[in-house]
This record gives sequence, C-alpha cells and structure tokens, in this order.
Amino acid sequence: MSLPQKITVEVSQLPKLKNPRLVCGLPGSGYVGKLAVDYLIDELKGIQFANIFSSSFPPQVMIQSDGTTDLMKNTLYYCKYKTNDIVLLTGDAQPVSPESEYAMAEEITKICEKLGVETIYTLAAYITGTFSKTPKVYGTSTSLQVVNEFSKQGVFTMNSGSITGMNGLLIGVGKTKGITGICLLGETSGYVVDAIASKAVLEILSKMLGIKLDMTSLNKKAQDTEKLIRTIEEQMGQRPPGEQLPMSQQDKKLGYIS
Repeated sequence: MSLPQKITVEVSQLPKLKNPRLVCGLPGSGYVGKLAVDYLIDELKGIQFANIFSSSFPPQVMIQSDGTTDLMKNTLYYCKYKTNDIVLLTGDAQPVSPESEYAMAEEITKICEKLGVETIYTLAAYITGTFSKTPKVYGTSTSLQVVNEFSKQGVFTMNSGSITGMNGLLIGVGKTKGITGICLLGETSGYVVDAIASKAVLEILSKMLGIKLDMTSLNKKAQDTEKLIRTIEEQMGQRPPGEQLPMSQQDKKLGYIS
C-alpha cells in the first residue's frame, strides 16, 4: 500500500447487495455513533470489504491488541439481511479540516452510489451537558416525509441548530446525489463514553431498519456507563456549590455533533 495522498480507498471486493442502507458511526462526543455501529458489526457479523485512508486524519498511528501499529482508517462492512442489506461504516477518526471532510463525504457517497445505497443513516450525539438515565433520541432528515414519521417512532424532531462533521456532511452530500439522509442523535452529557445513549439510538434504528438485535452485550456496557455516572455525580456532590465539570463553550451548544 502506498501512503495516502489525501484519500486512498482500498476495496477487497465490491459486494452485490439488495436494497442496501448505509449506517455510519464515527468517533465523536460520547462515542455514541461509533459504539452503536461497532456493536452492529459484531452482532450482524459484518464482512469487511473496504478501508479508507487519508492524510487528513490526525497524525498518529493506532496500537492494535497484538501490540502492532496501523495507520488510522475508516472501514466499510456489509451484512446480508433478508430484504434489505446493510452497509456499516466505522473508523478511527474523522478528518481534521473542513476541506478534507467534504472530500471524505464525497468519496463515501460515491461508494454508496456504486453499491446502490438509497438511504444513509448517521448516528451522533445530542450534547446536553447533563446526565440522563433515559436519554431521548433526536432526529433530522433530508426528507420531509421521513421527518413526519419521527413522532410515531419515538424520535424528537430537531428544528434548529446544526450537525457538524461527517454526521452532517454525509447526509448533506448524499442528498445532492439523490440519497435520502437521516441523522439520529442520542442525548448525552458529552462528558463520558455513553453506551446508554448508544443503546437508545440503536433501539430506534433497529425499528427503522426492521432488524432484531440481542442487546445483551450493549446492556452490560450501559450498566458500566451508569456506574461511571453515579461515581461522577458523587464527586460532583462533593464540589463547592455552583461549580460544575469543565465543558467547552462549543460543547454547550445543543443539537450538533463535532
């Protein structure tokens, strides 16, 4: 493999799929989307078919479980599932500049076109700055018809704000190619890796996709998140009145993912 100049896509073999949908979960606040998609890859036994390398990823390598290192990358998997197949996108990072994010979104949507993807789902975080044991799931879409169905599915419609990064650009760029885009955002504090929010998003997504999931392993991670939250809340109770955990001004804005 040559070093990535801007973006390099390595495809082992482009799969032939039936009415595929793309589900994207990249690292972001609370790791809400990434946890969810990594869980889907394991649960649905996803088959890897492509890696995407980019010189716009952070300048570092990832240490693997066997002690070796590898360049940062995004990875595509596919799963055969009854009438509609599923493509899953996970990764080590999002690009670090606006130009490279647009370029990456363009490259991924080109792959979607080749696969015949008609709908892109991006999974993200709705940052509140507070902890919730029963997080809400917010949503937006490039299709008004989809938005009108949100309330029936237990999704709270976003009517302001913005979605930055790949979670927003993928559905935006996809729209220009005739691909419907849906972003589901799990309510999270933004302080911790939040498996509770990931579970909430997956419960909604599974209904939209018409798939059944065994949530056992994710329930365990959600319980670990609850324990961590209790510990943090206890520590906050020992802080002087009015003092809160630090949060950047940017993360205080509602309704977006960076």
